[in-house]
Amino acid sequence: MLGAHLRRMREEAGISRADAGWAIRGSESKISRLELGRVGFKSRDVADLLTLYKVADADERNRLLDLADQANNPGWWQRYDDLTPTWFHSYVGLEEAATLIRTFEVQFVPGLLQTEEYARAVSQLGHAEAPLPTAEVERLVALRTKRQKILTRPRPTRLWAVIDEVVLRRAIGGPAVLRDQLEHLLELSRLPNVTLQAIPIEAGGYAATGGAFTLMRFSDSDLPDVVYIEHLTSAVYLDKREDLDKYVVTMDALSVTAGTPRETDELLKTIIKSLD
Repeated sequence: MLGAHLRRMREEAGISRADAGWAIRGSESKISRLELGRVGFKSRDVADLLTLYKVADADERNRLLDLADQANNPGWWQRYDDLTPTWFHSYVGLEEAATLIRTFEVQFVPGLLQTEEYARAVSQLGHAEAPLPTAEVERLVALRTKRQKILTRPRPTRLWAVIDEVVLRRAIGGPAVLRDQLEHLLELSRLPNVTLQAIPIEAGGYAATGGAFTLMRFSDSDLPDVVYIEHLTSAVYLDKREDLDKYVVTMDALSVTAGTPRETDELLKTIIKSLD
């Protein structure tokens, strides 16, 4: 957010990245990294840039300097950095700041909607030959549980999830774990800020041929939407307008293909009954 503000002010002042870099005893690439939020902020650098951009209003200067201090403070999720891949670290911070998250899943229940037992089972997938230590699994589950608090905080994030029906039938952790997970989905779907839709198997093919993805939107107009796509050993973050537009259109098409929330509710009840 701070980087976006600094970029906008620099452009309004008609100052190049190279000149801005010179003003803070740095380079053009340093300004680029600052504006993209990829490096920490020094209060002295931010103050010098505000002076260069002729930001004289004391309240505005103090607000942005406070924002620089906040940006340098570690988020609660950073204590779990040793458990998660580096390309995932930014995601949790973005998720925490988002006001709207739209996600499409084809394999698992979205992390924000998982029960603890389901999350435990998911964390062990891919580790059949050498299971993760119990302590490590519990920390991963704790991370996921803390992430879920954005749905119930005083100003909750809105979550709109579209999932393939196959996800609801895949017995991750066994039938009992799946049953509890589906009942949990029923409960969460009643929250006013949670929308859940399932694409029925009989719908056939659908728009998202590339697989799962998440679209995040933020309250600050200076922050662009972000699309997150996770791969086996890496992840991609997209924020270019042309990319975003394609994913928004795709997500809208998926929402049309999927059953309504009411129909999804009935599907969940049907699957739960079949597990009795």
